[in-house]
Amino acid sequence: MSIESINPATGEVIETFEPFMAAQIDETLTRARKAYLNWRTTTFAERAAFLRRVGEVLRAQKAELGRTATLEMGKSITESVAEVEKCAWNCDYYAENAEAFLAPEKVATNAAESYVEFTPIGVVLAIMPWNFPYWQVMRFAAPAIMAGNAAVLKHASNVSRCALEIERVFREAGAPEGLFNTILVPGAEVEQIIADRRVAAVTLTGSTPAGIAVAGAAGRAIKKSVLELGGSDAFIVLADADLDAAAEMAVRSRFQNAGQSCIAAKRFIVEETVAEAFATKFAEAASKWRMGDPMDAQTQMGPMARADLRDSLVDQVDRSLKMGATVVLGGKASDGAGAFYPPTIITGVTDDMPVFREETFGPVAAVIRARDAEHAIELANDSEFGLGGNLWTRNLDRARQLAQRLESGAVFINGMTASDPRLPFGGVKQSGYGRELSSFGIREFVNIQTVWIGPASAASAPPVSAAAE
Repeated sequence: MSIESINPATGEVIETFEPFMAAQIDETLTRARKAYLNWRTTTFAERAAFLRRVGEVLRAQKAELGRTATLEMGKSITESVAEVEKCAWNCDYYAENAEAFLAPEKVATNAAESYVEFTPIGVVLAIMPWNFPYWQVMRFAAPAIMAGNAAVLKHASNVSRCALEIERVFREAGAPEGLFNTILVPGAEVEQIIADRRVAAVTLTGSTPAGIAVAGAAGRAIKKSVLELGGSDAFIVLADADLDAAAEMAVRSRFQNAGQSCIAAKRFIVEETVAEAFATKFAEAASKWRMGDPMDAQTQMGPMARADLRDSLVDQVDRSLKMGATVVLGGKASDGAGAFYPPTIITGVTDDMPVFREETFGPVAAVIRARDAEHAIELANDSEFGLGGNLWTRNLDRARQLAQRLESGAVFINGMTASDPRLPFGGVKQSGYGRELSSFGIREFVNIQTVWIGPASAASAPPVSAAAE
């Protein structure tokens, strides 16, 4: 069955692709393994020069690449171009820092010399989603390739042209044959690829069910995996917060990319003494958010990526309204062509409603009242997810203390949660495990190798019981 790329703004088929046959997959994995064996012998300087060229190609072609993303998954053209620019920044960052991140670390032992080496592990399979079709690939690929690995990408089927464009960018930057490869296959074929001996590890960004399946397959094959999964991030507003600033940032945090982000703010937990005032300011700011043709540079929010995703969001909202929630903005799918759904704010949300319990992967904000700061933290942690979160207050000392109690991989105080090459990115609980970006991310896909060189020094020999282990 062919793979279709459908424009979510019009519902029209843009392009069709033929899935890879078994022979093509086999050839790709062989090519990737061969590339890895050569690439791991290159110097950091050689890898950095290549990755800088990737960044240059991305910047030179950002308009065309951005247009492809907008056509395939519907985000505004402004956001698409910015995404490509962020990918180029990531390339530059790892070109500049990877060698220091992976420098051998000397350790004093009874050896004449002992140290820890960070060596590449092989071909890494990346299973990536559609919502940030370039960034989520490049935040994995840049550090993995700088570490000396090769990459195989299985992208979401609805952004197949983006996947092929990423491969082309690497090729135009001078990548050795097989260093970065795209394969077009349905999700059902992923498990056998993970099991293939030429694949050393796997990374997934996607839903929790997809993470369970991939982690299971990797576990059966005894292979390293990193999972960045769903999120239902809390946006906590305490009574002493700057409500104007919080409301303005709440709009961007929830409605950027049509709300289709794992780290988008989704549950707006507000101390009840300021809840009404915040909701009013939030709705007023959100009502100015412009939805429309994603190719128009003035548009701030395009359609959702697929009609079925929009329909699932409608169901979550409808079920919550039946349980007593109230719509203060939006709440109805747009008529006509395209998977459009307007910026929506719902108040009167309780902790048993779908918009609180489930991940709402679209432009719907749930406003929940908290008795006080303690209750706000309790509500924030009352979720199976733990990816990111926000905390708004003028008391920074208190904010630091409360942040330590939030069960999430990141806490942004008085600012918008975002991924940044300089900071580790990932979650806890059902939001996954492992980290991407920063020095932590590049060390996920290396062999942390102990090197011990004798002769041993008797004066500093370990106890007999330890030496026998």
